[in-house]
Amino acid sequence: MASESKTTTDHAEIRRWVEDHDGRPAQVRGTASKGEVGVLRIDFPGGAGEEDLEQISWDDWFAKFDSSGLALLYQERKADGSESTFNKLVERT
Repeated sequence: MASESKTTTDHAEIRRWVEDHDGRPAQVRGTASKGEVGVLRIDFPGGAGEEDLEQISWDDWFAKFDSSGLALLYQERKADGSESTFNKLVERT
């Protein structure tokens, strides 16, 4: 079975995928400035964790996501068929 990757800018699809994998919207700790959201990430259990990431609201996450012209590349399943939390924020094309 091949791994399956998708790229999207759809807020509902992103939120569904993240929450289906127990993830939360986050920013890299220490990258925010003057009320601006910092570097975006998705925090998954067992991931970078609280030392590196700070959870933020979906509204703040999506505002920065859209203003930065980003899309989410994500993987539904690994090649072996198991669930995947692989994701990468990429420039919209």
